Amino acid sequence: MDKMSRFEITVSVVGAFVATLAASFFSFSILSVENNAMILASTGASAMLLFGMPASPASQPWNLVAGHLISAFVGVSCHLLMSNDLLAASMAVPLAMLSMHWLRCLHPPGGATAVTAIIGGAHVHELGYLFLILPVLFNSVILLSFALAVGTLRKINPYE
Repeated sequence: MDKMSRFEITVSVVGAFVATLAASFFSFSILSVENNAMILASTGASAMLLFGMPASPASQPWNLVAGHLISAFVGVSCHLLMSNDLLAASMAVPLAMLSMHWLRCLHPPGGATAVTAIIGGAHVHELGYLFLILPVLFNSVILLSFALAVGTLRKINPYE
């Protein structure tokens, strides 16, 4: 992986801040989810990949969006099909990983998304499969939008 210049690091850090702020604002104010910390944990991990390691395969758009959506689907399904949360959470991570491998969209923070669907609390459980859209898809699109903008800014380095 190429080393990032000071300018690229600065743009990436600012971009990660703004993207995480936007996703957090969305989750906190629009969704009123009781366990935002867990939802934002996977968002933060994704931001680290997208902005800190933009060339990584795990940071690519398909991996980000599909990885989170598949993991959320697996997590919700495990919660609905298994009465024991410990077993459901333990099964959700390897099943999400297997699914992401099959669909060539491995995104490690998806593991946290799968687990959040199980241990995220009553509000997350009430969402059911809507959890895939609110907040998972929305947060993924927010992060991706900012990451694409930052990628464009990184290419316009005035110090080169």
